[in-house]
Amino acid sequence: MIRPLLAVSISLAMAFPALAAKKPAPPPPVTPAPVVAAEKAFAADGLTMGIKQSFLKHMADDAIVFQPEPINAREAISKQSDAPGPKLEWWPTWAGIASSGDLGFTTGPYAVDGVRKGHYFTIWERQADGTWKWAYDGGTGSSALQAPGPDRPTAYLTLSDQPPMDPKAAWEEMRAREDALDAAAAEDVTAAYLAALVCEGRLQGSLNAPSQGCASFRSELATRGRQIAFTPGGGSVSNAGDLGWTWGEADWTQDGRALRGHYVRVWQRRAEGWKLAFDQIIPAPPKKKAPAVTAPEAAPEPEAEPGAAPEAATEADPATESPDAAEPDAETAPQAGSEG
Repeated sequence: MIRPLLAVSISLAMAFPALAAKKPAPPPPVTPAPVVAAEKAFAADGLTMGIKQSFLKHMADDAIVFQPEPINAREAISKQSDAPGPKLEWWPTWAGIASSGDLGFTTGPYAVDGVRKGHYFTIWERQADGTWKWAYDGGTGSSALQAPGPDRPTAYLTLSDQPPMDPKAAWEEMRAREDALDAAAAEDVTAAYLAALVCEGRLQGSLNAPSQGCASFRSELATRGRQIAFTPGGGSVSNAGDLGWTWGEADWTQDGRALRGHYVRVWQRRAEGWKLAFDQIIPAPPKKKAPAVTAPEAAPEPEAEPGAAPEAATEADPATESPDAAEPDAETAPQAGSEG
């Protein structure tokens, strides 16, 4: 009796392969949808909780902002007033994510009291508990008048198709590519960026609308001057080693004026190597310069009376403290706030 049953089992297995070995379903494709959802939740909380509390809720503990210099975001925003501020709205129109699903970004317009003011940019990192927190948030005054509204779908940066790479090695490789860009930009900004950018990438920073696409990059680059000196500050890379972000300082001269700001970039590893997918420069005011301290002039010695012995000269103590110099107004395009 056993042998006929065995024969039937074998026949069924041959006739219905799915009964013999059921393969697990492939994992869903990685898309920036979780990052977009995190950004929209952040924006929704901004309307119900207020700017300060929503920013504190959604930020990572080591997140940074520029105010105008780099500072820990939690430290900076915790000091802000709890009083209700203006109505602040923003929505993502473009987003990207690493193939490991742990690092991403979004960007799009923001509006204050219903008036569009510029474009924000946010870096998002997935935490150990699976939640998403922002690691950087900032923005520019780049025109948002013609940008898509919040009812339009968010466009996505093409996902990297490169195999995973050790994050430490990927960081070093990405930084080497950024060093090459910085060195080239010290000689020719336009040539340096055009060699690094991927055509679906985006540039923003001026008052013009963001430039997206190889045909439009030159117009934004023309607003930055011929040479820029970049100084790296920090950033991170994904666990798959295929997406990373960096920030740092930028100094340049334009129309005879010394200007400065801070840059934020997104790099993506592709078949042709690391390519620049996003870049913005946020103008910053000149750094404060301490006034030179000079020794006070010695008072003239009084004439000695006839027959009087001369007094011993004493050394005047120079002042050891001076008031802070007033910070001059930056002669640059006005720096837009981020969502906050």
